[in-house]
Amino acid sequence: MLGIFNKSTIPALEQTLQFSEKRHELLAGNLANLDVPGYRSRDLDVGEFQNALAESIHNAQSPDASSKIEPVTRDDLYSGPRNATEQVVYHDGSDVSMEHQVTEIAKNQHLHSLAITTMRSQFALLRAAITERA
Repeated sequence: MLGIFNKSTIPALEQTLQFSEKRHELLAGNLANLDVPGYRSRDLDVGEFQNALAESIHNAQSPDASSKIEPVTRDDLYSGPRNATEQVVYHDGSDVSMEHQVTEIAKNQHLHSLAITTMRSQFALLRAAITERA
């Protein structure tokens, strides 16, 4: 019976929602630790998630990309000189910027809202098909 959902975008949207929820938790944690000396911000790699989800959809498997992606810190990503787009490490050893975190939270919220809106649309189409209404 649940096989009908596997043929739609609903499993991919579900994984997108789970990813955005986990990412929001990490970003909120970064804001909560804004003033902690030596704290390194953590985040989930959106590009890595999108690639894993696209590969999963392409392989016609149930998307399970979010479980493979681990939170990373600046030290995990960068070992050399700081890029212009990379966050600054402050004198206390932390790299949490309130402006950067709020921007990432806003982007993440847009991703979450888009997935919710698309999922609602999918369920409305299913409801219309089941009730035979156009």
